Amino acid sequence: MQTRPLGSTGPQVSALGLGCMGMSALYGDADRAESIATIHAALEAGVTLLDTGDFYGMGHNEMLIGEALRGVPAALREQALTSVKFGALRDPNGGWSGYDGRPAAVKNFAAYSLQRLGVDHIDVYRIARVDPDVPIEETVGAIGELVEAGHVRNIGLSEVGADTIRRAAATAPISDLQIEYSLISRGIEEEILPTARELGIGVTAYGVLSRGLISGHFTADRKLAANDFRAMSPRFQGENLQHNLALVEALRKIAEQKGASVAQIAIAWVLSRGEDIVPLVGARRRDRLTEALGALDVTLDAGDLAAIEAAVPAGAAAGDRYPSAQMAHLDSER
Repeated sequence: MQTRPLGSTGPQVSALGLGCMGMSALYGDADRAESIATIHAALEAGVTLLDTGDFYGMGHNEMLIGEALRGVPAALREQALTSVKFGALRDPNGGWSGYDGRPAAVKNFAAYSLQRLGVDHIDVYRIARVDPDVPIEETVGAIGELVEAGHVRNIGLSEVGADTIRRAAATAPISDLQIEYSLISRGIEEEILPTARELGIGVTAYGVLSRGLISGHFTADRKLAANDFRAMSPRFQGENLQHNLALVEALRKIAEQKGASVAQIAIAWVLSRGEDIVPLVGARRRDRLTEALGALDVTLDAGDLAAIEAAVPAGAAAGDRYPSAQMAHLDSER
C-alpha cells in the first residue's frame, strides 16, 4: 500500500482512506455484515485510515468500527488509525440541531467516542463544522488538552476557510483539513488548499466521487430511499442530475481509453493533485472497495489530465454540493 503523510505533524497513512459514514447513515439502508467485511478487507489491503463521526447513526458508526476492529488480528488492529468528527447535535427523530464546540462538550464527545470505538486514543479528532458561538481557538485548544492527556494524537479541521485555518494553526499544530474535493467540487483550489500547504497541513478529501454521482454507477432512473441524503441534494435533482451525468459520460470515454473505470479515474485525479492529499473512499461493499483501490494503479500523464480537464472543467457541475440550509453551516464557503 502506498502511503502519504497527514501534513507535517500528522502520521503516515495509507494513500486512500476508508470513509465509513454510509455504513450507518445518510445513504439509505446498509448491510451490517457486509460493512464489517468491507472494513476487514480494507485493513487487509493495507488501508490504515478509518474515518467516522460520532453523529453518524448517533454512535452506530463508531460501534460498527469498534466491532470490526475487534474481529481482526492484533497486527491489523494496531495499524488502524481512527479519524473522528464530533460536534453535530441530533434529536431523537434523527434531526439536526446545530453544533457544539465548547471545551467541556469537546471532552464529553471524546469520552463517548473512545468508549464506542473501544480504543484508548483517537488518532485525529476534529469538529465537523465550526460552532458559530465558540471561537475556533477554544475548540482547538480543548482538543489540544486531550492531546496532552494522551486521549487524542492529532488535531484536524473540517470544512473551514483560510482564515479559520490560520487561527486554528496559531493555537495548536494541525495535522489535516478534511474537506470535499473532487472533479466537480474544486472550490478549495483558490484559497483554502494554498493556505493549508503554506502551513504544512494535509488534506483528507471526502466526496471524491461526489456521493456516487461521478462513480459511473449512478443512473438517472435510480430511485433513492427517503433516508438517503441524495434525495435532497441539489446535484441529484432534475435538470441538474441530467447535466451532471452528461459530465460522467464524457469522463467515461477517457476511462475506457485508459482501461479503467470512471470511479478509478475520478479517484486517480484527486490522488494526482498532490502527495499531501489523501482521498477518502466511501465504499460500503467489498466490490466497490476493490474498484476504488484499483485507482492506485492508474497513472495519469499530462495528456490524460488535460483530457479530464476538458471533459469536466472546474465549475462544470450543476447545483450546490449541499442543500441551502446545510451550505449555511460551511465556514469553507464564506
